[in-house]
Amino acid sequence: MTVAIVVAAGDGVRLGAGMPKALVPIAGRSMLDWALDGVLAAEVERVVVTAPPAAPGPVEALVRARRDAARITVVPGGATRQESVAIALAEVAPDHIVLVHDAARPLTPSALFDRVRAAVAVTGAGVVPALAAADTVKEVDGSAVVATLDRSRLAAVQTPQGFPAGALQAAYAAAGNGHTDDASVFAAAGGAVSVVPGEPEAFKVTTAWDLRRAEQLLEPSQAMRTGIGVDVHAVDPSRPLWLGGVEWPGEPGLAGHSDADVVCHAIADALLSAAGLGDLGARFGVDRPEEAGRAGTDFVTRTVALLADAGFRPVSVAVQVVGNRPRIGPRRAEITGLLSAAVGAPVSVAGTTTDGLGLTGRGEGVAAIATALVTGRAGVPRLP
Repeated sequence: MTVAIVVAAGDGVRLGAGMPKALVPIAGRSMLDWALDGVLAAEVERVVVTAPPAAPGPVEALVRARRDAARITVVPGGATRQESVAIALAEVAPDHIVLVHDAARPLTPSALFDRVRAAVAVTGAGVVPALAAADTVKEVDGSAVVATLDRSRLAAVQTPQGFPAGALQAAYAAAGNGHTDDASVFAAAGGAVSVVPGEPEAFKVTTAWDLRRAEQLLEPSQAMRTGIGVDVHAVDPSRPLWLGGVEWPGEPGLAGHSDADVVCHAIADALLSAAGLGDLGARFGVDRPEEAGRAGTDFVTRTVALLADAGFRPVSVAVQVVGNRPRIGPRRAEITGLLSAAVGAPVSVAGTTTDGLGLTGRGEGVAAIATALVTGRAGVPRLP
């Protein structure tokens, strides 16, 4: 039988979240909840979770809410990790295999638990997962470099760490203070420890950067998403020209239901596309009388609000204006400043022509092509 101990009693001071680290949310669920998914998907019959000794209630409530709660026992931990593991080991029979795991490694795949368990069963000794050191490692004394270590002989050790339960219990009973992992306790008592290949996903969440990395891996929508928007309007000399949120006196305008600002329309379309929120026509189409004459910048700011409601935020936008007139260069700084403020992210604008080809080349219209980059926490939104 295999029992996993999940250490979740830490206060998380280094993470600075103001709560026990195991309860810090990642993509809508606590770190401990994610970690238990990986543990219980492996060939593990029981799990013992160590909770913060001063306040075990939240961990107990989290476990009770799980469908597999019957397989999990919660015990108050100790003041240190070493004390917590010693307490949890009392819940494990000596003839079992025990896997000790940190809740702060919430993305650890279940295959790694099975790999460690299988190696313990074969060797009858301690087993730890490890990754080869990627960086050059120096020994230092204060700010002085003392030596360069041979990284071919170094490895970054992860959890779960597996052992015959009785042997680990005896090692903990004899252990002094100051051990940072279970393998060092086991080795100090004379136990042999071997390594198996670790997993990059089994990294430990210690800092805010680690937390952000975990969020991006657990919540795919946290990754950058791109969208493209295209808008074209024919020339209408009877109307004023609005382009990029500014008026162009003396230039022929563009025909359209709103102000026909192709730059703003393309930006709004690109943002909606990136967030999966449809398109400009579906949101602000010509079938809506209230949109008649609407300023293009208003479409942009309303689109940004729609993204915020769906959990997205713009990262950057690039726009290419296609047409013979007007020349974008003289007013580029004015346009990019105004649009960047409307989007809440950097916007770049450039202009080009089509060398006399097509509607824009003949001076019969102006087009704009926009590419937007967004990020956010939401899942794939649905159209209303």
